[in-house]
Amino acid sequence: MKPGLRLKSLTPDAPLVEVQFGGEALMLPEGENLAAALLAAGIDGFRQTPYQGVARAPYCMMGICFDCLLEVDGVSQQSCMVQVRAGMDLRPARQRREGPYASL
Repeated sequence: MKPGLRLKSLTPDAPLVEVQFGGEALMLPEGENLAAALLAAGIDGFRQTPYQGVARAPYCMMGICFDCLLEVDGVSQQSCMVQVRAGMDLRPARQRREGPYASL
């Protein structure tokens, strides 16, 4: 995240709950949009592209682009469509190479 960039919380009085992101504990506001909360916490790489491994982060924030894809409690989900809840286990989405790039 760029220095000085601050995202305003839509739920400033929400209690903070602990989630795990890639094995590290984070405190996020309960009920907040997961993608927005992770961006506000300084997480700027949510997944990598299957072909070249380029880091991706939320783009559209409305469920169209899939750039915010994460494994949430073992299930691949678009993080912009999920609310923060206590105890979430978050990991970058595992993606297989498919199509003409599968053998690269």
